[in-house]
Amino acid sequence: MKKRTAEPWIPAPRFGRSLPRGVGINLLLPDIAEMAVFCREVLGANIVYADEDFAAVELVGSIFMLHADHTYRDHAMAGIIPDNGTRGAGLEIRVYGVDPDAVEARARRSGAFILSGSIDKPHGLRECHVVGPNGYVFVPSMALVE
Repeated sequence: MKKRTAEPWIPAPRFGRSLPRGVGINLLLPDIAEMAVFCREVLGANIVYADEDFAAVELVGSIFMLHADHTYRDHAMAGIIPDNGTRGAGLEIRVYGVDPDAVEARARRSGAFILSGSIDKPHGLRECHVVGPNGYVFVPSMALVE
């Protein structure tokens, strides 16, 4: 059930057809606004569109989506969405090409939980782990210069 009363910025079928080939991420949330603020203020993302039901977020050329729990009431996943507690356990949302030091600094200023600070890793990336709303873990990273 949607709470939005106005028309969205683009009809859903047109938006769906506009998505490029590849992997998509859709985060289910009780509060779209809280995650949209985190994405903009901490990750440096562009919020393409947001309302109480849905948001489209652009980050380093990729689009991911946020859907409110209430929009999934009639969805096959409805029975596995927790009413409370941490979501996304075991999932790292890796964002390549985003400065982890800058994200970490913004996360500290915003009061977000930093699971691990920025560090050079043996696999050739500098990265940090920042926990967003509802327990989703974002891992911004940049390739180390040889």
